[in-house]
Amino acid sequence: MKYIICMVLACVFSVSVSAQDTDKYAQWGPRCEKGYGYLVRAGYILGGTSPLPLPKEVRSINLFRPDGGFGFYVDGYKMFSRRWGLMAGAHFFLEGMHTGANVKNYHMGIAQGEDYLEGYFTGTDVTETFMAGFTIPVMATFRLSPRWNMNLGPYVSFILGADFKGSVYDGYLREGTPTGPKVEIVSDNPATYDFAGDMRSVLYGVELGFDYKIRRGLTAFASVDWGMTGVFHNDFKTVDFPMYPLYATFGIACHY
Repeated sequence: MKYIICMVLACVFSVSVSAQDTDKYAQWGPRCEKGYGYLVRAGYILGGTSPLPLPKEVRSINLFRPDGGFGFYVDGYKMFSRRWGLMAGAHFFLEGMHTGANVKNYHMGIAQGEDYLEGYFTGTDVTETFMAGFTIPVMATFRLSPRWNMNLGPYVSFILGADFKGSVYDGYLREGTPTGPKVEIVSDNPATYDFAGDMRSVLYGVELGFDYKIRRGLTAFASVDWGMTGVFHNDFKTVDFPMYPLYATFGIACHY
């Protein structure tokens, strides 16, 4: 008899906990009974454009300053069950970075006065990048708990404006080949480059994000956009390796 009573109590407790859990999911879930909802997000963007992994030509990074950007996102979602759903949206962004590195035998094309030189540079390279556009992600959304969501899926970005420019100094360029004629480049007369015209207008990647419901209607979020295509066209050979955009966004969303 004692065992039967214990089993009955255990079942009652289990049903009670399950009911409470269901109530919490309903409390923090979509307001629409059909499982639809949307979020309007505003966030601060940090990150940069970089080769992955760093090539041997980049000997050290001596300066990295994300030129913090801004993102305004609208995401709509549909929950197909208590925990699983699908999310898609439009993300408008401004993002960039400022970085400096010591490089050796770094293949590039530079302008010095009226002259254009291409070869292998050793010295200091300072780069500034900027991109503006919008991203369309399509993600699976999973409720880790009543108040936590994880979102993961592919995206496509359309670039409306972009810059990739910089300067080199405190070193020398070997023209043509790593053993070609040596051209000294000093800090008082740096050489410059501008590759904006060689950048892609469409990029692909993967987005991973987390949402935390602070209260009903207000959500904190963090997301990472990891570019899977380089920012330059395939026929651009001045830089020998692909450069990938990798940016994170932190912000607040109104949850409807």
